[in-house]
Amino acid sequence: MKKYLADSQWFSLVSLIVAIIGIWYLAALIMNGNQLINTLERKKQDWTYSQVIKQAYAVKRPMLPPPHQVAMELKKSVFERSVSSKRSLVFHSFITLNSTLLGFVFGSILGIVIAIGIVHNKTLDASLMPWVIASQTIPILAIAPIIVVVLGALNITGVVPKAIISMYLSFFPVTIGMVKGLRASDTLHQELMYTYNASALQTFWKLRWYSAQPYLFASLKVAIAAALVGAIVAELPTGAQGGLGSRLLSGSYYGQTEQIWAALIMAALLGSLLVWLVSVAERALLKRRGGLANA
Repeated sequence: MKKYLADSQWFSLVSLIVAIIGIWYLAALIMNGNQLINTLERKKQDWTYSQVIKQAYAVKRPMLPPPHQVAMELKKSVFERSVSSKRSLVFHSFITLNSTLLGFVFGSILGIVIAIGIVHNKTLDASLMPWVIASQTIPILAIAPIIVVVLGALNITGVVPKAIISMYLSFFPVTIGMVKGLRASDTLHQELMYTYNASALQTFWKLRWYSAQPYLFASLKVAIAAALVGAIVAELPTGAQGGLGSRLLSGSYYGQTEQIWAALIMAALLGSLLVWLVSVAERALLKRRGGLANA
């Protein structure tokens, strides 16, 4: 029985979560305790360690809110607020989700098109691929305000600038994955297509695209997570009035650390959901290929 529990995936997951929560409470005790001690000493008040331990988890604006305070903030901002309220995390999540999905679609299409060009054209492979790689060395926080200002001058505002910033982060993994996938077709299969006098288009659809699908979905999982990060980052310097990024920004302005952590956890849950949806689509498609769902 003990061996079965040790080998169980759920047991490992629960053990990890319990360990993280325990470390979190310990870190909150140390950080909030020091904050409380400094406050009491500044006010020249006497204190004891038992008093500090008792009050460390009830600080009004803690440096590190303990898990139960974050859970209460999540409960209040998710379940006790109207979805249309600007204080609801669901409201802000939908705003971020719109930018994420639009940027993900743009980035996926751009990445696939660039990969096809690189694989089928040696000039593009030699000239474009280094620029694709170099593009990811530029900090997104540096170019996000530039993109917003330029597009604003063209009267393009709203979700589109955020989606373009999201696209900037998401196209790269799709490009790299598709280049690898389009080149992954078996040499014997390629020679067979040549023997049948197949055109380049037929070879692409019947061989290269088919071989690239597992690589595509692997890169899409990374891309949709990167798209979410890009959408949140795009909301930070743009002064957006909605979205998880604006929620993080307002929390940092007013010292509401519970709000910051609640938004971070909501973003993590949203990212996990999006990656899971891509995995579901992957299993559904690869299953039709002949039992390759575990590929």
